[in-house]
Amino acid sequence: LRFDEKVRVVVFKSAVKGVFCAGADLKERAKMDDAEVGHFVKRLRNLMDEIAALPVPTIAAIDGYALGGGLELALACDLRVAASSAKMGLIETTRGLLPGAGGTQRLPRCVGIGLAKELIFTGRQIDGQEAFSRGLVNHTVPQNSEGDAAYQRALALAKEILPQAPFAVKMGKLAINRGMEVDIASGMAIEGMCYAQNIPTRDRQEGMAAFREKRPPQFIGK
Repeated sequence: LRFDEKVRVVVFKSAVKGVFCAGADLKERAKMDDAEVGHFVKRLRNLMDEIAALPVPTIAAIDGYALGGGLELALACDLRVAASSAKMGLIETTRGLLPGAGGTQRLPRCVGIGLAKELIFTGRQIDGQEAFSRGLVNHTVPQNSEGDAAYQRALALAKEILPQAPFAVKMGKLAINRGMEVDIASGMAIEGMCYAQNIPTRDRQEGMAAFREKRPPQFIGK
């Protein structure tokens, strides 16, 4: 996906009705020794980092349970859409664990430190409506009879992104992600570097020409 120029948006969804991702199989985990557990969690953390580092926008379509590592997967995405009936939570502390695949870092960046601590300390699950009101998800929708309302909304969101200039979108994502980790002066410098990369692109020239000619732009990602 990282190197496929045809990919402009990635939507993560589940093939299992009522479940986005319920996290790790604790029965399998119980059979592991300490070293195996550490290796497993490290691999999982690396996977989430790879998802977060994808250059194109990513959307999690949460049509059911997103618990533990499942919510960490959603947090690794840029955008989240949830059915109002979906259940989300970092429930690791209820199992004698703590989030180990990015939850302690991405949740507070998403909802703030205070709420993140409360949700992690209590292991509480919240539904899609509360997740929306807390800023955990971008959109919430009533579930439909097919059980894929969040996926349908995610597709609609992806279709809003698709017509935009692909390289500019990628640079926008990079500037936001890198800038959030540094002070604002450094972030402004990062924005400037990303903007500079976009200046010589064909898409920027096409965007300006389309505006002058009062027609829809035809972006090619170059």
